[in-house]
Amino acid sequence: MTAVWKGRDMNRMDAGGEAKLRYATPDFEVIRPGAFVRCAVTGEAIPLDLLKYWSVERQEAYLDAAASFKRAMETGGGR
Repeated sequence: MTAVWKGRDMNRMDAGGEAKLRYATPDFEVIRPGAFVRCAVTGEAIPLDLLKYWSVERQEAYLDAAASFKRAMETGGGR
């Protein structure tokens, strides 16, 4: 059974390592517990409790709005 978490509900210290998520609207589902995910654009670690930007369509996380916008431009999503 998998748990559905709102990003702010999970404490950074609950689990270590990289998490695997299924991104949905407006939340995400934790497939494999962990403390962070990686930004699809920058590769930087994003603690789950600070995760605010992701793409449901591409199933990717983004560090910030600028990274999300950059990916949208790269994939033609900004047209």
